[in-house]
Amino acid sequence: MPGTFEPLPGGGAAVALDEVEISIIRSLAVQLLELIGPGPAEDAPDDPLAELFAEGPSEPPKDPVLRRLFPDAYSDPEGTPTADQAEEQRAYSSEFRRFTENDLRAGKRDNALAVIHSLDGLSAAGEGGAVLKLSADESRRWLGCLNDLRLAIGSRLDVVDEEDTDLLYRLPDEDPRKPMVMAYLWLGGLQETLITTLMP
Repeated sequence: MPGTFEPLPGGGAAVALDEVEISIIRSLAVQLLELIGPGPAEDAPDDPLAELFAEGPSEPPKDPVLRRLFPDAYSDPEGTPTADQAEEQRAYSSEFRRFTENDLRAGKRDNALAVIHSLDGLSAAGEGGAVLKLSADESRRWLGCLNDLRLAIGSRLDVVDEEDTDLLYRLPDEDPRKPMVMAYLWLGGLQETLITTLMP
C-alpha cells in the first residue's frame, strides 16, 4: 500500500505515508490556503441572507495560478471571438464570477483544511510514517485538494495539455523545476489511485 490509495471496506480509502510525504502534502496545502486567501471576516454579522447575497470579485485574478483555479466561466476555446463576442463573454464571466467565486474559494479552503487536519491527526505507524484512513467524504475532499494542488503546480510549470506533461518526464535532473515536477507527478499518482477507490 505504500504511496497509493487503496479502498477500505465500507467506503473510504487508506494510504501509507512517510514523514517526508506528510510534510510535503501539508506544506503544499498550507501554501494553497495562503494563495486562495482568507474567508469572510470573523467579525461579519451572522446573517445568512447577507452571506447569500454577498458579492465576490468581478475581475479575474492577476495571478496565473488563481486564474487557473478560478477560470472565466464563458470563453471560446475553439477560436478567436469577434470583439463583440469577446466583450459579451467578459461581461457574462464577470457577472458569474461575482456571484460564485466566494463560494468556490470557500470550498477550496475547506478541502485544503480537511487535508491539513487529517494529516495533523495521524499517529505514527513506526519508522517515521503513518497510515492515513479517510472516510468517503474525506476522500472527496482530498480529491478536490489534490486536484487544486496539481492545477496550481501545473500552472507554475506552464502545463496546458498532455504534451506538456510528457515533456516533464524528460527534464534533466539539474533543471531547477525538477522538484516541482516530481511533486506534480507524485500528486497525480495519488489522485489517480484515490479516484479508483471512489469508483463503484
